[in-house]
Amino acid sequence: MHLKLSRDEFKHETSNSPNIEQFREYMTARAVDNPIFRDTVRKTVVSLPLSIRSQLRALLGFMTTHLGSLVSTGYWSAINAQPLNIREAILHSWENSWLSLWTTLAKTFTLMAKVAWCRADPLFLQLNNYSIPSQEPGPTLDFDFVQFEASPEPAVIETDVVIVGSGCGGGVCARVLAEAGHRVLVVDKGYYYPPNQLPVEAKDLLNLWEGGGLSTVDGSVMVTAGKCWGGGGVINWSASLHPQQFVREEWAAGGLGFFTSQEFQDCLDRVCDALGVTDANIKHNHSNRVLLEGAEKLGWGARSVPQNTEAGHECGCHCGLGCRAANKKSPAVSWLPTAARTGRARFIEGLDISRVTFDDDNVRVGKATGVIGKWTSRDQDGKMNTEKPKTKRDIHIKAKKVVISSGALNSPLILLRSGLKNPNIGRHLHLHPLNSLTAVFREPIKGWQGEIVTSLVSEFEDLDGHGHGAKIEPCSMLPLMTLTQLPWQGGLQFKIDALKYQRMNAYMSIIRDRDTGYVFSNPENGSPAIGYTVSKFDRRSIITGLIGSAKICYIQGATEIFSGIPGIESFRSSKPAEDRSLNDPEFVKWVTKLERADLKPSSAVLNSGHQMSTCRMSKSSEHGVVDESGKAFGTENLYIADSSVFPSTTGNNPMITIMAIADHIARGISGNMN
Repeated sequence: MHLKLSRDEFKHETSNSPNIEQFREYMTARAVDNPIFRDTVRKTVVSLPLSIRSQLRALLGFMTTHLGSLVSTGYWSAINAQPLNIREAILHSWENSWLSLWTTLAKTFTLMAKVAWCRADPLFLQLNNYSIPSQEPGPTLDFDFVQFEASPEPAVIETDVVIVGSGCGGGVCARVLAEAGHRVLVVDKGYYYPPNQLPVEAKDLLNLWEGGGLSTVDGSVMVTAGKCWGGGGVINWSASLHPQQFVREEWAAGGLGFFTSQEFQDCLDRVCDALGVTDANIKHNHSNRVLLEGAEKLGWGARSVPQNTEAGHECGCHCGLGCRAANKKSPAVSWLPTAARTGRARFIEGLDISRVTFDDDNVRVGKATGVIGKWTSRDQDGKMNTEKPKTKRDIHIKAKKVVISSGALNSPLILLRSGLKNPNIGRHLHLHPLNSLTAVFREPIKGWQGEIVTSLVSEFEDLDGHGHGAKIEPCSMLPLMTLTQLPWQGGLQFKIDALKYQRMNAYMSIIRDRDTGYVFSNPENGSPAIGYTVSKFDRRSIITGLIGSAKICYIQGATEIFSGIPGIESFRSSKPAEDRSLNDPEFVKWVTKLERADLKPSSAVLNSGHQMSTCRMSKSSEHGVVDESGKAFGTENLYIADSSVFPSTTGNNPMITIMAIADHIARGISGNMN
């Protein structure tokens, strides 16, 4: 570890920073003395499922005993009674343990600490000259959400079509069906954030992301899914990609010829036209130029990524927490307002649907007749995430057609609660798991400025001859997202590395996963629980992408590269970019370490922003949940229209594919309306 900085190194690491006194203050500050840090850690622990909290409480209680301390740390005195250097040594011993319990615990503790620290330390941002771009907010849209009075009796509403979910699938269905002349009611358990409240602050993530952020049951993958009004389209990064031809052919080969038809291409073109998707106005920032220029030097496949922002949009990477300027065409600023302008669409926020109703409710399957759920109002000040009193009411919606568009994590749970018995419901889950690499360059580049994903490298997308492999894309450079991926080697070392933030770019190796998992209902509260462990094959795909990222960053002049693979130290080089070769002995030696490494689920930090295929489309109920029209097998009038119906994973950012399939399903529904 490099725990000492010379005066010249300090000046370089903290370019244009105020003075050495602030540096000393930064290095000597104790996170535990910061009330924001303590409060963030507390809230993180409280947000864990009760069963996990109970296990953690029992484990920590055991570790504070002499016997427990001896077993877990090798010391008679408990870890909380040890000096700082011993506590760090214990954490390092856990990281290298052969027992997954300790590696998982080390990862959990360090991840929680990094998340809390980057939210709490103001000098970190100041020393890195970090600033949020100033943007005028876009217009607030009046959805005229339906309100209800308190009553023990359910409120009953009738409509032609009820759409459960306001995201990329539900938003498209709402517009298509409303424009076709049908009465549409869109409901969502999430709430609307007007542009002047975006991007959201960390304290509001519980209302923006499902569960405030989820993890797989084994803790191996951190999962982000949209929860607010507008769904995942509010928090995605504007990348607007068609599904690749080999994916379309794979789906068609499974008996779904629609995917290679001109009709599907028309759906793709129609949604892209509606969103103003183009790559004509992109201004690549440093991060994206590194990918494109590096790939060109190496002769690798790479291209620009079209955006759903029409005239370009330098959001400063903050669109992942909501677009303040409303230039990103999320469902909340595109499909849903267009549906509203027809005069045939109504909207309800804060309505959590429990199940679908059927004409014979004793068997709960057959002809769908509507949905039932629980509505929760905002508080008297219009806030959501508060302890203030709110009105609650049972709601019963009667409809001719029911469309479930609640995403790959929630749609299958609604079907299961509704009594559907298809064994494919909740299975075949794909996550596009990813790991990231961080590169440091010579001069400040302020990677949080400009657009996020405007380029990708496709060289490694087909590693097995069947379309499974890795793409390389830039990561959002928001502190919360970047620093949680930075390796922890000790408290002081982490602080020193964090001073390089203004000179960092981060790149993700995101894969089209070959192997799958499943989603089921958490028995404690009914929320989504995710059973998924990244397979050895898929972990190798991620590492291949990381190595490709490292080679691009090295050839483009990075002075330091953090691999994202636990246990591998960063690579440093002072060579000018023009003197570098991928055959440089020291670089080859380091890359060899990456090739031999493994992203063990218990220790690596893996992430997912895309969830798919849990109600997949198929020719028969033996292999899937819905047919080519999106109708659930064994039912009438019940349709699914979101990423859960993907026959398999796309390997691309899925927004455009979701919308095109929803466009197809909605047009079919309209044609079959009585």
